Amino acid sequence: MQDNINKLFKAIADPTRRDIFHALVLATSALSITQISTQFDMSRQGVTKHIKILNDAGLVQMNEQGRNRFCYADPKPLKEVNKWMQFYSQFWDDSLDKLGNYLDTKQT
Repeated sequence: MQDNINKLFKAIADPTRRDIFHALVLATSALSITQISTQFDMSRQGVTKHIKILNDAGLVQMNEQGRNRFCYADPKPLKEVNKWMQFYSQFWDDSLDKLGNYLDTKQT
């Protein structure tokens, strides 16, 4: 699981990869790498490298049709990131509750 989380964080750490992922989420169908690369100010090869990282993290799936590769978003792996973040959200909620209780006892 740790390896999956690391891949996911690496994938979403880059703003360009987040933008590519977001564009694919908003698309009503799979997009070719050429279609994706026209939306960004970089080479097709640069976009392909970003897509590979997203694919390695499971956030983008690819299908080949002839000479074209089509990509679509798969947001399901983000559930792991959400679960990881919920643990720390609960940790901070509990810590702040304890601090509040401590401060309440000091005021009396």
